[in-house]
Amino acid sequence: MTTLANFRPRLLWVLTLSAALTGCASMQSHDKLATSMQTAGRTGGIPAALQQLEASAKSDDDRAALLYNLERGELLRMDRRYQDSTEAFLKADTKVKEWEETAKTDPSKLMGTVGAALISERLKNYEGQDYEKVWLTTRLALNRVAVGDLENARVDIKRTHEREAIIAEFRSKETLAAEQEAKDKGAAAGGKELNGYPVETLNDPEVLALKNGYSNALSHYLAGFMYEMLNEPGLAAPGYRKAIELKPDTPALEEGLRGLDSRTSFTWKRRQRMTDVLFIVEAGDAPARKPKAFTIPVPTSRGMVTASISYPIIEPSNDPLLTTLSAAGTNLKMEKVVDVNVMARRALKDEMPGMVLRGVTRAVAKGMVQNELQKRGGLVGGLIGAVASAATEVADDRMWRMLPGRVYIARGYLPPGEHVVTVNGRALPDPVKIDGQYALVPLRLYENTVLMGEVASVGKLAPVGSVPAEAAAPAQQGKEASRASTPTRSRTAATNTKPAVKATATTPAAK
Repeated sequence: MTTLANFRPRLLWVLTLSAALTGCASMQSHDKLATSMQTAGRTGGIPAALQQLEASAKSDDDRAALLYNLERGELLRMDRRYQDSTEAFLKADTKVKEWEETAKTDPSKLMGTVGAALISERLKNYEGQDYEKVWLTTRLALNRVAVGDLENARVDIKRTHEREAIIAEFRSKETLAAEQEAKDKGAAAGGKELNGYPVETLNDPEVLALKNGYSNALSHYLAGFMYEMLNEPGLAAPGYRKAIELKPDTPALEEGLRGLDSRTSFTWKRRQRMTDVLFIVEAGDAPARKPKAFTIPVPTSRGMVTASISYPIIEPSNDPLLTTLSAAGTNLKMEKVVDVNVMARRALKDEMPGMVLRGVTRAVAKGMVQNELQKRGGLVGGLIGAVASAATEVADDRMWRMLPGRVYIARGYLPPGEHVVTVNGRALPDPVKIDGQYALVPLRLYENTVLMGEVASVGKLAPVGSVPAEAAAPAQQGKEASRASTPTRSRTAATNTKPAVKATATTPAAK
C-alpha cells in the first residue's frame, strides 16, 4: 500500500497544478474571450462587444490588467469615445511603463519566471507583445489628435521612439538568458523540438523582410506627419525616413519625405488653398495565437517517458487587399504600410528560441516529476502526473485581438468641404468634412460596417481671392505624377474658381 509519505509528492503536484488551472486568471484562454467579443460585435455592434469584455473582468485586478485595458481602449476608440478610450489606454500604459522600468534597471526579473519555466507559459505575467507596446503609444497619439490635443500627441510620438529602444536592448539579452537557464537544467534545444511545427508561417518572405517584431512604418510616418502639422520639419524628416526604412519601395512614404521642404515653406503656407489630407484606413482583425501540442521523449532514471509540450501558431491572413480610395472625383492610391498578422508572426519568430528552450526545460522537469510519481504511486501516480502535465502545457494565446489586421494610408490634396469617400468602390455611410491646411481622417472597416473616426484639422487655408489662382493647388512633379493627375493648368484656365484635385500629395511649386 502506498504510504502517506510516499503519496505526498503526488498530492503536492496535483494540488499545485489544480490551483494553477482553477485559480489563476492567466490560465484562461484569451482566444475564447476574443472570439466571443467578435461574435457579439457582429450581432450587436461595438457596445455589445464591449459589454462582453467588461463582463469577463470579475475583480479590480482583472480591470487593471494590461490586456483587458488594451482591448477595452480599442473598442472604446472604435465607438468614438475618445476620452474613455484614452483613460483605458493610460491604465495599460502604466503597466508597460512598469515593464520598461524593470527592463532598464533589473531585466533579470523579467527573464526568470519560475511558473513559466516549470508549469505553463500562461502563468507568466502578460507584458504585451512588443509591437503592442509600440501600438499603444501610437493609439494614444491618434486619440489625442482626434480631440485636438496636439501637445500630448507630440509627447506620445516621442515616447514611441524611446519605447522601441528599450525593447531592442532587452530582447538582445533575453535569448541568452533562456539559453543559460536551459543549459543549467540540462536541457538542450535543437531542431527536433520543432518537428511538426509549421515553420513556413514564420519564414515566409513577408515575415523575413521585417527588420524586427515591434517597429512599424505607420507609427513613424504618423510621427513625420504630426511634426509637419506642428511646423517642425526638422523632426518630421526622421519620422518619414524611418518609415521608408521599415517599408521600402512604398511611394506614399517616399513622397512624404521628398516634398517636405516645399510643403512646409512659408511661401507655400501663405498660398495654400487645398487641404493636405492623410487617410488612415484600417481593415480586418488582428490574428489569433492557436496552441499546437507535441509530445517529446524525456530521459529519466527509470527510462524514457513522454512529456507534453505546446507552442503557439499564427496562420497567415487571407484578407483581401485594398487598393483605391476615391474622394472629390479623384482616385487616391492606397498603400499598405502595416500588416499586423505579419508583425505578429515576426514577433513569434523572434520569441520562439526562448520559448522552445523554456518548453524543453519544462518537459525535463515534468518528466522527472512524472517519473517520481510513478515510482512512488505506481501506475496511478504516473497517470495523474501525465494528465496534470498535459493539462498545464497549453501555449499562451494572449494577444491584443481588437487591433486591425492591416493598415493603409492614402494622402492627397482635397478642396475644403464635404466629400463622399469610397474605399475599393464602397461608399462610406456619411460624407467626410475636410478643412484646414492639414487633415487626418481615420477609418476602420469592421465586419460589414465602416467606422468613421473624428476628422482632425490643423491650420487655416488662405482666404479665397487673397492669392493668385495659379497657387491654389500644388504643382505636379515627375512623369508618374503627370500621368496620374490632370495636366497643369495655364494661367487662362486657372481663372476657373474650381480648384483641381491631385491624386498624390506632391510637392508644391517653388515660387
